Amino acid sequence: MRLKLVPEKTSFDFFSNWKLWMGVSSLLLVLSLVSFFAQGLNFGIDFRGGTTVRTESTMAVDVGIYRKAIEPMQLGDISITEVFDPTFEADQHVAMIRIQAQADGEAISGETIEALRATLDGVAPGIKFVSVESVGPKVSGELVQTAVLAVVLAIGAVLVYIWLRFEWQFALGAVAALVHDVLLTIGVFAAVQIKFDLAIIAALLTIVGYSLNDTVVVFDRVRENLRKFKKLSLGEVLNLSINQTLSRTVMTSVTTLIALIALYVLGGDVIRGFVFAMIWGVIVGTYSSVFVASTILLKLGVKRDWSKQANTTGNQFANIDA
Repeated sequence: MRLKLVPEKTSFDFFSNWKLWMGVSSLLLVLSLVSFFAQGLNFGIDFRGGTTVRTESTMAVDVGIYRKAIEPMQLGDISITEVFDPTFEADQHVAMIRIQAQADGEAISGETIEALRATLDGVAPGIKFVSVESVGPKVSGELVQTAVLAVVLAIGAVLVYIWLRFEWQFALGAVAALVHDVLLTIGVFAAVQIKFDLAIIAALLTIVGYSLNDTVVVFDRVRENLRKFKKLSLGEVLNLSINQTLSRTVMTSVTTLIALIALYVLGGDVIRGFVFAMIWGVIVGTYSSVFVASTILLKLGVKRDWSKQANTTGNQFANIDA
């Protein structure tokens, strides 16, 4: 017996409450921007510069004692957080110590790392430094610029691709959905203050690809049905197309989420931020493909009589996909 999360034939009206869905999206975008500008992102060492030390000890982590022991070293701004993970052993206690870039603009030296190890060994005998990561401020600044450029270029490439494959109305709808997904993801990270590093940039680019895939599947069916059902209005064609692809969309999203949730629970804290971004991205990406991209296309309208050039271009892309 085949598992069916959604019946093969559905007849949902996705645009009867389009004002509600667009209002929800607009509200979430405003909250995301407010959170971003009010709280800012919790940038990791990749973007801020400095040194991150991951410690491991058989003794329970006491942040206050750690901080009091390190203060005489005068290392500047220090952040100490205990790491919790269900995969840790009972006597495995992990902490993350983040140290700002020093006055000379560089990360702390190897000698200082050894001095830090000796200092902490006095309050937590046998403590181990599992990893030490250092990034200078110049490199971190370049990484910020490169990360922003990567996301912008990816969205720009999507705009051109959809424009060539379909029409400009489809391109604007698809890009609006991608911008919606990226901004909401950044807003969530600003709200909950999860560490934002290069892994999250990789997640954002993956979200762009995932959301685009869902949107193109729907738009392909829309283009096909526009030629097939010439007497139906654009809204009816969009509803029909989304219903026809709904089973595929839900099944893909659910199976992806199952794998991501397993990674989030069992994968350890090192990749948890990346996986959290992916889980959120799959959810909002699926939502935006149906309620954002398609709604914008409905409001912009589209020509019913496809030109020969558009047909030829579409067939060429279809052959490539095949």
